[in-house]
Amino acid sequence: MTNKPVLLRVDSIAKRFGGVQAVADVSLQVHAGEILGLIGPNGAGKTTTFNLISGRFPVSSGTVWLEDIRLTGLRPDRIAALGVARTFQGTRLFPQLTVAENIETAVIASAKLAVQEHLRERVAQVLDFIGLEAHAASIAGSLAYAHRSLLGLGIALALRPRLLLLDEPFAGMNPRETSDAAQMLRDIRETGVTVLLVEHDMPAVMGVCDRIVVLDQGRKIAEGSPADIRGDRRVIEAYLGVDEDA
Repeated sequence: MTNKPVLLRVDSIAKRFGGVQAVADVSLQVHAGEILGLIGPNGAGKTTTFNLISGRFPVSSGTVWLEDIRLTGLRPDRIAALGVARTFQGTRLFPQLTVAENIETAVIASAKLAVQEHLRERVAQVLDFIGLEAHAASIAGSLAYAHRSLLGLGIALALRPRLLLLDEPFAGMNPRETSDAAQMLRDIRETGVTVLLVEHDMPAVMGVCDRIVVLDQGRKIAEGSPADIRGDRRVIEAYLGVDEDA
């Protein structure tokens, strides 16, 4: 993937909440067409990093770039309009609307389809892609957790992003659902969308990601292929702790 152009560049970003350093001097690059995993133990700063990239939180220092466009300082809606879509832990939906209406709202928000016939066609395409066409008329708030996660993904895809930020896309899924969702991410990549994901399911991460970046206590401690990360002592220590008697 290193021969592909850099789509997202994060340069030494940091975030402080009062006296707490949530993210410290984190740099990473996401190449066009790859799936990059961002992992680490609880409290490592993964979701905060997502919030800094997507503009939900202002950075304390550092810069985020989408190709040659400086994202730092832009509002989240402006960043989304530039082609960066994201999902959230717990999935943010319009719970009283149907599944199809949730997707339709996102399509309209993208301002890329104005003709009613094209709108319906796009909604149907997204529902088919995420496998929820049979639930189109269901109220979103009544969906099982795994289906809510898929709907959150569909809402993000409806925005036609260039870069997709996924926050724990496999949460609440059984092994079969996880396998299907992992294949869906590969299919998304094949459509030309670049993916950056935060996830705790290590087998899924190792199976779907081209490269992995590891955070611990707000700092990047490792970066490399899944094989590199699997055997990295710093990563093992961060997840499992160190046996001082070893």
